[in-house]
Amino acid sequence: MDADRRMTSLDSVPDDTTFLVTLRRLDTGEEREAVLVRVADGEVRGWLNYCRHLLDVRLDKGSGAPMRDGELVCANHGAYFEADSGYCTFGPCEGATLEAVDVTVDDGAVYLTDDDYAFVTTGSLDDGGPASSSNVEF
Repeated sequence: MDADRRMTSLDSVPDDTTFLVTLRRLDTGEEREAVLVRVADGEVRGWLNYCRHLLDVRLDKGSGAPMRDGELVCANHGAYFEADSGYCTFGPCEGATLEAVDVTVDDGAVYLTDDDYAFVTTGSLDDGGPASSSNVEF
C-alpha cells in the first residue's frame, strides 16, 4: 500500500465511536472531513462526516460521533445510520445513505483507496471545524 494513503493504524479506530480524518477532493481541491468506523471482522468503513438531513451538520464534531447498537447517531437530529452501509434507519433523513469514502485495512493499518480523494491529516479541517451554530437542527 502507498504510504501517502495510510490514514491511521487499525488499533486507533475505536469500537464505540468514530475516528476523524480530513481529505481533499482531487477534482476541486476542496477539503472535507470523513469518519472511520469499525464494523464486523476488523473491517473499517469510511463516510463523509456530514448528516444527510442538513449537510452542514457534522456527525463527529471532533470528539467522536455517538454510536448505538452498531449505528452512527447524529446528535443534532437523532438520525441513525448503519455503520456498515451508511443507510439511515431512523430520523428526518430516513432512507438516505451517507456518502461513502473507500478505505481498506491492510497489515494493521487503514488506507484511503478512494480515487476521488487524497489524505490530508487526522482530525478536523481546523480547530473550529464546520460545526453548526446550533445544537439542535430540524
